[in-house]
Amino acid sequence: MRTLFSLLSMLLLMAPAPSRADSARIEIQEWPVPWQGTQPRDPDVAPDGRIWFVGQTGDYVANFNPTTETFVRIDLKKGTGPHNLIVGSEGYIWYAGNRDRHIGRIDPETKKILRIDMPIGAAHDPHTLIEDGHGNIWFTVQHGNFIGRLDKTNHKIHLVPVTTKQARPYGIISDPQGRPWVALLGTNKLASVDPKTMQLTEIELPRPDARPRRVARTSDGRIWYVDYAQGYLGNYDPDTHKIQEWKTPNGNSGPYAMTADDKNRLWFVETIPHPNRFIGFDPATEQFFSQSDIPSGGGSVRHMVFDPQTNTIWFGTDTQRLGRASLPD
Repeated sequence: MRTLFSLLSMLLLMAPAPSRADSARIEIQEWPVPWQGTQPRDPDVAPDGRIWFVGQTGDYVANFNPTTETFVRIDLKKGTGPHNLIVGSEGYIWYAGNRDRHIGRIDPETKKILRIDMPIGAAHDPHTLIEDGHGNIWFTVQHGNFIGRLDKTNHKIHLVPVTTKQARPYGIISDPQGRPWVALLGTNKLASVDPKTMQLTEIELPRPDARPRRVARTSDGRIWYVDYAQGYLGNYDPDTHKIQEWKTPNGNSGPYAMTADDKNRLWFVETIPHPNRFIGFDPATEQFFSQSDIPSGGGSVRHMVFDPQTNTIWFGTDTQRLGRASLPD
């Protein structure tokens, strides 16, 4: 285990945010989810255009057809507490059973569910899943303090303990080489795991009070993060080990859900302002160029996904809605 940290090798840049008068607003549409009080969240887009998501407090996985505007629900075992799902490359729906220490696989045609239990009791809360493009699913275990890898072929799970205690591994992405990158919400660090050696690396951010929550990646290889505690957008360059940061437009605004589009623009949601604000940042100009209010207020937008086929971002809200943001060209 090793830590990468040297203030002399890191570059910290802070750029002023433009005023809201400079904002290019986007179109946001929301649909009420028919099952009230179930916290719909963490959508993913299937090849057929259906949007799959979980009901965290409703113990279900569901899908939404944007063409017919209809919802279909698949009930899970009571107490599952699904936190996140992904549409696998083979067509299965995979979800994190956050309150029942398992990962589930659903056949969307038969609705049959396969349960894969965590190998040890300490890994009691699988959190966020991501596919790596190499036959594996990587996932975070927030309070158990692990980063995990599930082999989709044999369903074997390998758990990597995070060195820093109570680091709270949270948001996760994978790069083209199959290396996961993780936001450690309980500390001021990012982490990655070598997929060949399974060695963990922690990357310390310059500000001790930073609390990164979600991560994204641009095509130049930079790993982007939002600092939920202090209201920053930042990136880490794995080649140079340099870090850049910008204060978010509305100060200590609780930036949470985050993704990148196919034009390498970053999008995130500030969750402390009411209504929540959907923010766009262009790395080419180093400017926040878009701010749009979530029509329902949002409550908190916790996770979102970009769909390159439609140039849209899908998200769930604490106001019981499924949302779609149509991005500018």
